[in-house]
Amino acid sequence: MSWLYLLAVAALQGVTEFLPVSSSGHLILLPALTGHADQGQIIDVAVHVGTLLAVMLYFRRDVAMAAGGIPRLLTGRIDTPGSQLAFFLAVATVPVVIAGLILKMTGLSDAMRSIAVIGWAMLLFGLVLYWTDQKGPARLEARDWTLRDAIIMGLWQAVALIPGTSRSGITISGARALGYKRQDAARLSMLMSIPTIIASGTLLGLEVAATANAAVARDGAIAAVFAFLAALLALSLMMRLLRSVSFTPYVIYRVILGVVLLVIAYT
Repeated sequence: MSWLYLLAVAALQGVTEFLPVSSSGHLILLPALTGHADQGQIIDVAVHVGTLLAVMLYFRRDVAMAAGGIPRLLTGRIDTPGSQLAFFLAVATVPVVIAGLILKMTGLSDAMRSIAVIGWAMLLFGLVLYWTDQKGPARLEARDWTLRDAIIMGLWQAVALIPGTSRSGITISGARALGYKRQDAARLSMLMSIPTIIASGTLLGLEVAATANAAVARDGAIAAVFAFLAALLALSLMMRLLRSVSFTPYVIYRVILGVVLLVIAYT
């Protein structure tokens, strides 16, 4: 794999992981539209590690609070902000883990990796994001997160297993529908990504550990660094823009790309 293509994969993953435009959809499309061979699961794991480190660094205070609450949570005590956050994040991750295992065992996860599926998901869930963003009452903050909301947002997150949906986009849609403000919806979505990326990265890592070699490991390390930098930049930019800008620019991009992909798929 050339360094230029490796950089493109890492930058694409880093930029799109946290923007509501679907990173998995873009990663599937890149080799399909450029004619390159698929980058492979090892590189996928590496770029996910890079984006994981970026979101943990950006939300380091929330991460530290949740990590500090894990010992109390393990003893059955959910009586501090940290233990509550850790518990809610764990609960919100359960639906996507169960759905992911089902899709993996049935082979549906591979069957959905098509330009048509990505196009429809990009278009339809982009419209869902627009509707929830415009209609959401915007009265709740991240500190108002409840167990009920964590379960509901977890169910929304499971839908993101459809390529082109966008994990961040669908969870932000769920949060906005529940009444969370834009920045707080994005914050909860990003925190939910941490255990989800860890779960998916661990599963992929176990699958590819036996096939790794020095050259692939080197490419993976380079991809992880580039993905980390791109993700941190994209995340910082989006959170700042949300102070004054809605999610409409992302919706417009999704709709245009979705239409283009559907034209390609059906002609």
